[in-house]
Amino acid sequence: MENKRTLPGDGEQPDRWEAQLRKGALEMAALACLWQGRLYGLEIIRFLENHSQLVLAEGTIYPILNRLKAEDLLTSEWVEAEAGHPRKYYSLTDAGRQRLRLMAEAWTSFSKGLSHLIEPVLEPKEIPQ
Repeated sequence: MENKRTLPGDGEQPDRWEAQLRKGALEMAALACLWQGRLYGLEIIRFLENHSQLVLAEGTIYPILNRLKAEDLLTSEWVEAEAGHPRKYYSLTDAGRQRLRLMAEAWTSFSKGLSHLIEPVLEPKEIPQ
């Protein structure tokens, strides 16, 4: 199932409000990637691409991961790879799991309310004048 964002048009920049919405969700998305277990940076980027509409560059994800680690929501450890260079794996701390649960609850409540509000906008009815 293709889940990539195609609006406002391929190659065009999203509206500012959409960029801000996505930016605001990045910390929660990064934490959510690690719910099932540890991943290294590039795996997190690929996970986001495959499971959400978030496509990030390496220069975007690493500052977020470093900030979450500084807040003790993540731990990291270098692991030697069988081939290639060592990789830095990130894992959720207990505080990170608690924060993610709170974020998910807040997001769900907020999005349900907003979805209810905009429901009439998406109905295929005549637009009132």
